[in-house]
Amino acid sequence: MPPNQAAYQPFKKAPSLLVKEAPYPTLTSASDGANQIVVRNGAVAVNPIDWLIQSRGDIMFTHLKYPDVVLGHDLAGEVVEVGPSVTRFRVGDRVVGFARGPEKTVNSSAESAFQQHTVLREEYASPLPADMTYAQAAVLPLALATAAAALFDKAQLGLQLPPTTTTARQPPNNHAVVKKTVIIWGGSTSVGCSAIQLAVAAGYEVFSTASPKNFAYLRKLGAARVWDYRSPTVTRDIVAALKEEEDRKVAGAVSIGAGAAERCMEILDGLPSDAKNINKFVAMVTFPVPEKAPQSLVFLRTAAYYVSWLVAYKTKGAMKGVRSNLVLVSAEISRRVFTEFLPTALELGLVTAAPEPRVVGHGLESVQKAFELQKQGVSAEKLVVTL
Repeated sequence: MPPNQAAYQPFKKAPSLLVKEAPYPTLTSASDGANQIVVRNGAVAVNPIDWLIQSRGDIMFTHLKYPDVVLGHDLAGEVVEVGPSVTRFRVGDRVVGFARGPEKTVNSSAESAFQQHTVLREEYASPLPADMTYAQAAVLPLALATAAAALFDKAQLGLQLPPTTTTARQPPNNHAVVKKTVIIWGGSTSVGCSAIQLAVAAGYEVFSTASPKNFAYLRKLGAARVWDYRSPTVTRDIVAALKEEEDRKVAGAVSIGAGAAERCMEILDGLPSDAKNINKFVAMVTFPVPEKAPQSLVFLRTAAYYVSWLVAYKTKGAMKGVRSNLVLVSAEISRRVFTEFLPTALELGLVTAAPEPRVVGHGLESVQKAFELQKQGVSAEKLVVTL
């Protein structure tokens, strides 16, 4: 077997990853190996959930079996093995993939990203265009899957999926038919960048928020209008803009970031309550906790803290007629995006690698460095490690 290394989370709440030799993830080591591929990873990216698992392993992802857990969802690399039932890929293909190993339904280190080789399910991979690097592609998988769930899952906004095939090099201009606006609070985050592109590709108008320095970038991704999320009048300004056209339909809101869910509720609450063309629904990518969490959070790292905030938010929403759900990645929506939409979308430029990758190092030893930088917060970029 080829050599393999992994960046392990050695035990629950271990303060640092441990890079060491790891079993080569053969197809037979994974469930349903006939429909899987092995990828030699060229780049991996980190997400907030990765360091949250590391620091708060007692309240989330409790199914993980320690010691020596491999984390990571985002990867891009070269196919080195294919299962006998695989039809979409061959050895040597360049792919971007959504590694679902840390999820409860998979729970397999062999299918996680932070290692040199990963077993990947065929339906959660997409071929890369020749002009896209591994570092660029690695920013997409989890953000794209999360954004797709927020927008298209019927438990969330339930929007129409983008067309699966197109010959145009621009998103289909069917606003005249759909004529619906989606509010995406937190557009410069990795999920926000994906949500903007997916919504526009599906024919929806996007209103978003970001820092002023990122306004032009979000417009380039397809956002029709962008507001400064720090402005004291931002929610009133967005409500006024939504009311500018009497026939404008509002398809709901996606909230990303601390305090985002509350702001989205304010916007939807400011719209007419009896309008049939307004979907007063918030798809919450982020828990509805305050923008500045109290210092006591250091001592209250329990599920009860988050649950209490969620219950309070839901209760407030019920009083205002605003519904909401926490976004959970949908296996079916992800499969459709990675197999039916993304290959053509990447080839034709309907989806670009956004936000920009920021390569923080080479080799698995740099993954922990990326964790520490991620904790400090990033804007309009995603932290990537090349391998």
